[in-house]
Amino acid sequence: MFEFAYPLAFLALALPLLMRLLPAYKESRDSVKVPFFDKLVELSDQRPEEGSRILQRDRAQLFLVGFMWVCLVLAAAKPQWVGAPVEQQRSGRDLMVAVDLSGSMQTQDFQLPGQGNINRLEAVKRVLRELAAQRDSDRLGLIVFGSAAYLQTPFTDDHKVWAQLLEETDIGMAGQSTVLGDAIGLAIKLFRENDSDNRVLIVLTDGNDTGSRVPPVDAAKVAAAYDIRIYTIAIGDPAAAGEEALDMETIQRLSEVTGGQDFQALDQAQLEAAYAAIAELEPNLYETVSFRPRRSLHWLPVGVALLLYSVYHGLSTWRAWRSLGREERADAA
Repeated sequence: MFEFAYPLAFLALALPLLMRLLPAYKESRDSVKVPFFDKLVELSDQRPEEGSRILQRDRAQLFLVGFMWVCLVLAAAKPQWVGAPVEQQRSGRDLMVAVDLSGSMQTQDFQLPGQGNINRLEAVKRVLRELAAQRDSDRLGLIVFGSAAYLQTPFTDDHKVWAQLLEETDIGMAGQSTVLGDAIGLAIKLFRENDSDNRVLIVLTDGNDTGSRVPPVDAAKVAAAYDIRIYTIAIGDPAAAGEEALDMETIQRLSEVTGGQDFQALDQAQLEAAYAAIAELEPNLYETVSFRPRRSLHWLPVGVALLLYSVYHGLSTWRAWRSLGREERADAA
C-alpha cells in the first residue's frame, strides 16, 4: 500500500501562488554615470527617460521550476510503501534465578541413581540447564549471592549464553555467607529496569539470611509492590543448625507475601519436582508484536528533479557552445 508519512506537506504547493501576489522586486540605478551628463543631453537633442529591463523565463524554464517545486514537496511529504502486516512472537516473561553460592552448597547430599552423590550446586545446575532448555518463551537472568549479591547474567533471550554463565559459577565465589534479602533487592532493581509486566523470581538457598542490609521479608514486600512473584526452593538439610540451618518460616513468608509458592528439595527428584510445579504455575508466555514494514520512496521525486535539472542545463550549455562556435566561424570567414 502506498501512503504519505507527512501529507500536510502538500500545503506548501500553494506557496508559489502566494509569491505571485507579492509586488515585484524593483531596484533603481543610473544606466549612465558621466560628469558631463547635462551637456551630453543638450548635444544629442534627447531627453533622459526612466527605463527597465525585465528578464523573462521561457516555457521550458517555467515548466522546470514548477515541476521541481512539486517534486520537492512530494519528497517532503515522504512517500512510502507499506507492506503487509508481519507478526512476531517475543518473550513474555522476565524470569530471574537467584542461586546461593555459600560454602554449604558444597555438601554432597544429592543422590543420582547409579552415580553416587553430588554437591548441592551441581544438582541445581543440572536442573537449571533443563530449565533453560524448556523456558524458551522467557527472558532469563541469573543472580549469585553469598556474602553479597552479584548479577551474573542480565535478562537475555540467549539461553545458551545464560547456561554457559551458570556453568562458570562456583561455590564460594560470592562469599561464604547468605545475604538472601540483598539478592531479592538486586532482583527488584533489575526488574524495574525492564518493561515486562510478567516478573518471576526463583530463589534457591540452603541456609538462612546472615546479615542482609534489607531483611528478606521486607524485600519481599517491596517485590510484591512491583508485581514480582517469588518462588523459593529450600535445598538444605532441615536438621542443620547454625548458619546452615534452614529458616523455613522466612522462606515460606517470602512466597506468601508475593503470591508465589515455596518448595523443599532434599534430593534430586524433589528438586526436579519443584521445577515441574513452577512450570505448571508459570506456563510459557508469549507476546505477539505486529508491525508493517515501510520503505521510504522520497528519493524518487528528488532524483527526477535532479535529472531534469541536469538535462535542461546540459542542453542549454550545449546550445550556447554551438552558438559561440558558429559566431567564431562567421568572424573567421
